[in-house]
Amino acid sequence: MRDDEEVPGYEVRRVQPYEARKRYVCGGCANDIDAGVGHIVAVPTEAPDLRRHWHWSCWQARDRRRPRG
Repeated sequence: MRDDEEVPGYEVRRVQPYEARKRYVCGGCANDIDAGVGHIVAVPTEAPDLRRHWHWSCWQARDRRRPRG
């Protein structure tokens, strides 16, 4: 994903390592994303309460795997 890449149905933003202040569970692999690790936040435009944090590599592979978590 490039910074200017549009993802239909989602608002997607990159979380820089210095912004990641707590642990999250990845929406792709269901493993932890530790504090201080850069990652992706994906917010469905039709359901913002279903926002998920993803490892960068899991987000890149989202079309090849089923979401977990």
